[in-house]
Amino acid sequence: MTAATLAGMEEEKIRLGGMALGNGVLVHGPTAWACAVRLSDGRVKVAAERKRFVAARVSRPFLRGPAKLAEAFAILPAVKRALPEAEFPFEQPSILAAMAASGAAVRVLRGSRLTPAAQELAAGLMSLAPALVLFRGSDVAGYHGAEHISIGSYEHGERRAKEHERCGSHLLGPIVATQAAAQALAVRAPERYRGLARAGGAFGALAASTEIFAWMVRHPETKLARALAWPGHELQHRVATAEPTEDQVEVAEAALRACLELEADAA
Repeated sequence: MTAATLAGMEEEKIRLGGMALGNGVLVHGPTAWACAVRLSDGRVKVAAERKRFVAARVSRPFLRGPAKLAEAFAILPAVKRALPEAEFPFEQPSILAAMAASGAAVRVLRGSRLTPAAQELAAGLMSLAPALVLFRGSDVAGYHGAEHISIGSYEHGERRAKEHERCGSHLLGPIVATQAAAQALAVRAPERYRGLARAGGAFGALAASTEIFAWMVRHPETKLARALAWPGHELQHRVATAEPTEDQVEVAEAALRACLELEADAA
């Protein structure tokens, strides 16, 4: 499907999101999702369904961001039921090992003599370890680039690059900063309430960072938005995406097409 075809599918563009898999791409819109994977025999298999939980119905600030995250996680079991061949990145043993090692390192950090803010900042950076393992030596980075090209081409009506301005990697700057601040405050709570304060701080940091990210998307040319987006853009450009093959783009476009068809039926 060419960029011109994508541009002509709908006059009013739908806001889309996506996720790269080990063997395909998941695309989701306001009310539906579609996933396409490349099977071992070379065929492309596609599944698409309507969402059971729609985050767009949650419009209150500081709740809509966590709602969108909950919506994204709610899709995954449905994808696996409809498309058992889908290879989620977090299913890989190397990723599970990296997550365990990262968690152990964070616990050691929090018992160190560093200031609370420094501990949380270092912990935020260490949490990137699983992502670095994921995108090195797998097809996920290529499918991530294909996801961005297909969605970006649809949105802009022309062939786009492998980086996308709304990629979740742009949350890196805001979430590391807000998490460091929130957890630095949480450790000042009385010890018996510290666990609750940490949990509340984590939720507050997530809610605040998604609101900051939404502001960044609306004001991309401001100096502050560019500064906040820079760490995530560098991660996206240098590590998290790769130039996809035509086969990978074909898979991404199959997912995009199926998602748009369901969204059009719901309109």
